[in-house]
Amino acid sequence: KLELMKSLAIESPYTEKEFFALNSAEIVEQLFEKVYKNYREKSQLIADKAYPVIKEVFERNIQFENIAIPITDGIKSINAIANLKKASENGGKEINLAIEKSISLGNIDESWKDHLREMDDLKQSVQTATYEQKDPLLIYKFESFELFKTMLQKINKDITSFLIRGNLPLQDPSTVQEAKAPRGIDNTKLKEERTDLLAQSHSDTQGPRTAEPVKREEKKIGRNEKIKVRYNDGRIVEKKYKMVEHELKRGACQIIN
Repeated sequence: KLELMKSLAIESPYTEKEFFALNSAEIVEQLFEKVYKNYREKSQLIADKAYPVIKEVFERNIQFENIAIPITDGIKSINAIANLKKASENGGKEINLAIEKSISLGNIDESWKDHLREMDDLKQSVQTATYEQKDPLLIYKFESFELFKTMLQKINKDITSFLIRGNLPLQDPSTVQEAKAPRGIDNTKLKEERTDLLAQSHSDTQGPRTAEPVKREEKKIGRNEKIKVRYNDGRIVEKKYKMVEHELKRGACQIIN
């Protein structure tokens, strides 16, 4: 029930008895029908809400080719780029296509960058496998394949969740702006950051600052220390921390002691 609310923004359509009476294929099929129906209805509401704004901007003969449409799921926000003429001519259907495309590409791009960083970390950590008389290349291949599968699962879940939960605020036609390509570095922001750094540097020269005690939130676990972990399939095992470090990072298990 909690996972359905978090990811798909719906209440569970099953009682506990019904859930255990059905097989997984039936549950998936019924959930898909319910979620997809809700998604199409929400998409139509988004088109109905945005179309009057799109139409008014288009009829004002403003020389915009594309427009940026804000969309948020309550946590993240993106701008979906839609063609103004197409969105005006097809009753706002182009808006939902633009939202789906922007959310999908944005999530894939973000997840791929995180994956590359994890691969770099893995490359460094497998070097210690030789001390345990194991083949670093074999471990690297196995772990990298698991990381890739985890990334695909995360992409699918994040895109689906964002598409279903995403919505757009009511937009005033006077505030609509043309969507433009990135123009590189924001000089205004750089100036603000430089001013903050100069102010901080000036305050540092005024005298010593009182050092505050460092508070440690968590106990640091040694690489050879044994810990208990619970895997996502329910298994509970006790291993050295270094043996499950990467599984913990990718969310395959969690420490229970």
